[in-house]
Amino acid sequence: MAGRINDEDVKAVRDAVPIDAVVSEYLQLRNAGGGNLKGLCPFHDEKSPSFQVSPSKGLFHCFGCQEGGDTITFVMKIDHLTFSEAVERLAGQAGITLRYEEGGYNPSHQRGERIRLVEAHKLAAEWYAEQLATSPEADTGRVFLADRGFDQAAAQHFGVGYSPQGWDHLTRFLRGKGFTDKELLLSGLAQEGRRGPIDRFRGRLMWPIRDIGGEVVGFGARKLYEADNGPKYLNTPETPIYRKSQVLYGIDLAKKDIAKASRAVVVEGYTDVMACHLAGVTTAIATCGTAFGTDHIKILRRLLMDNGSARVIFTFDGDAAGQKAALRAFEDDQKFAAETYIAIAPDGMDPCDLRLAKGDEAVADLTRPRTPLFEFALRQIVSRYDLDTPAGRAAALDEAAPVVARIKNSGAQHEVAVQLAGMLGILDTQFVVKRVAQLARWARERGGGGDRGPAPGGPRQQYAAAPAQAAAPRGPSLTLRNPVYATERELLKLALQRPELVSPAFDAYGVDEFTAPPYAAVRQAIMDAGGAEHGVEDPQEYLVRVREAAPDDTVRAMVTELAVEAIMRRAVDEVYAGEVLVRVRRRAVERRIRDIHATFTRLGNGGDPAHLATVQNELWVLEKYDRALRDQGAAAL
Repeated sequence: MAGRINDEDVKAVRDAVPIDAVVSEYLQLRNAGGGNLKGLCPFHDEKSPSFQVSPSKGLFHCFGCQEGGDTITFVMKIDHLTFSEAVERLAGQAGITLRYEEGGYNPSHQRGERIRLVEAHKLAAEWYAEQLATSPEADTGRVFLADRGFDQAAAQHFGVGYSPQGWDHLTRFLRGKGFTDKELLLSGLAQEGRRGPIDRFRGRLMWPIRDIGGEVVGFGARKLYEADNGPKYLNTPETPIYRKSQVLYGIDLAKKDIAKASRAVVVEGYTDVMACHLAGVTTAIATCGTAFGTDHIKILRRLLMDNGSARVIFTFDGDAAGQKAALRAFEDDQKFAAETYIAIAPDGMDPCDLRLAKGDEAVADLTRPRTPLFEFALRQIVSRYDLDTPAGRAAALDEAAPVVARIKNSGAQHEVAVQLAGMLGILDTQFVVKRVAQLARWARERGGGGDRGPAPGGPRQQYAAAPAQAAAPRGPSLTLRNPVYATERELLKLALQRPELVSPAFDAYGVDEFTAPPYAAVRQAIMDAGGAEHGVEDPQEYLVRVREAAPDDTVRAMVTELAVEAIMRRAVDEVYAGEVLVRVRRRAVERRIRDIHATFTRLGNGGDPAHLATVQNELWVLEKYDRALRDQGAAAL
């Protein structure tokens, strides 16, 4: 059993690795105001960014799905790691040596499975690259690359390597590094032979496939020798760390430029990605032995932020297979908010061949968006019919009209319907426009309106406009139209985000001064963590303690949400904090005054005189305190 990581080391990892640096490896972040950043949530599909990151607090929170936590939590969720695995990965990035309790640290046993498999792939990639650079046998691979315009520097940039033709060269190398046969088989780097594990890849040119975080999770291997009876390209099989439908080759190199330019170029192979990047098209990526699909779209959407100006350009070969791939890509087009285009070289060459034949500028020119993907799909459909006959035109319209009806933008939909009428040679343009509109309406009615995304205006308006949505198990059913709830929420945000402004007064507030049960639970968690006063000295550690003090995931999620959500005042100072403190306290005092009046009514004139006097005195004290709060504000607290 793995030893427990020392608490001080866990804190050191949290402090050393900025949360915005980690999150931005997976999605594009933009300024959200108040020192926060925002982006499209990586944990659920959404069209408007409701995912917020607070670098100063080391926390993230999604106001759509309620996922939230610190840097370690994010890495655990995004890469499906255990707590220890996430801490180990972040510690490795920060150069922190971890200490383990309950028996010390044994690297061969105490690292999680994923960490071990990733490390094996990292070592394998380095070993393959060394073989390509130095081994005489690898000359075949070096010639292959040179013939395609790639020199040694290009091979090093993309980490290209070579797997020797022997049976178990890599297997013996990794055994020497402490990896077991079970780990080598599980990783996909080895396969079962007659006398034990043997290398899966032999006599091939090797491309390391990295995840969006830059870690090697698999390989693409190109056949070099005629004697090799295997397929032209052999990829890593499905493993605990490699799912071909969830990786994009080159995404680690392209992600920052994709986010910056709001543009991605999808090509078909490893050499095409290399050719594009070397030609200056640094937003190029490729799938790994599978069609471009839904999971790939999710990766790109998070980087593109799905704004209306984003562009995705598909480059396919001009042959029948390439055209079929383009039409298959169009099937998922509506899952993008970005505009999609297709680029096919006039002579049908792929980017690698085009660069060899005509140079870098020709590759850059190829990837400039020209033909919308839907237009290409329509032309492919129309080309299959005899448009010289009424029957042919009608049949083409029957197949093409539903394609136009799926176009997201209603204005563009109308314009393309007019274009379709022209393609078909139908003079009655309005007939085609109405047909498309009717199909679009039927689709909306069948779909029930689809995913509209979060309500506009951020979390405050979202709760106010859609309390039913907020009533999901992970979040409270609260409407901030209720000024009491709104003020209590604001005070808790101040206590978590700006404890120096509300301390020490806040720590004297009772749990019963918060009328919303979720807010009362957060107040209790702050109390159990030692109070807001502790947040003045070490804000991040204070938030960690409050989250740990939460009794369950629902309260923990609420703590994170309140710690990240913007305070509803541009200038947050002691004056504003005092106003919020006073409003919450006055409402608590007013509630108690009403309770006492109810007690008087219930007791009437027949009550015990001593009891009545005590109640009367409490009422007098409370009314005096309420007047002081009204007249003096925070000074009376």
